[in-house]
Amino acid sequence: MKNIIRTFSSATILGILLVASPAVVQAQISEQTTTVRTTSSAGIVSEFGPRTLVIRSETSPEPIHYTYTKTTSYVDETGAPVSMELVKSGLPVTVYYERNGDEMVASKVIVRKAVRVSPPLEEVIPAAPPVVEEKKTTTTTIEK
Repeated sequence: MKNIIRTFSSATILGILLVASPAVVQAQISEQTTTVRTTSSAGIVSEFGPRTLVIRSETSPEPIHYTYTKTTSYVDETGAPVSMELVKSGLPVTVYYERNGDEMVASKVIVRKAVRVSPPLEEVIPAAPPVVEEKKTTTTTIEK
């Protein structure tokens, strides 16, 4: 009889602990929101080298220097992927980039068809303000 009472008492205490355990263990939840600002700029490629893309644009009197990485994508006007080797001096491009400190890192380069004209740069590339896209990412971490 004593064994039955001990077993029943142990089972009861164990059941109470299992039911109460979620209340005892408190989860700590933290959120971090990161805003990534992507900007685009159109121009004519004046230089394309290892890790560097330089374009001339009517919106900037000086050539604009971008860096690129392995994750930089190169597409044509329809969005179809193109080879990085297609990017050459004299081609019109639109560069989507993100600022990383003092660097402007290209995330996507849209290669447009070459225009065979000799007017000044302002007449080849229509004036367009830079496009800014903001993407917010929220990361939720649950710690027990």
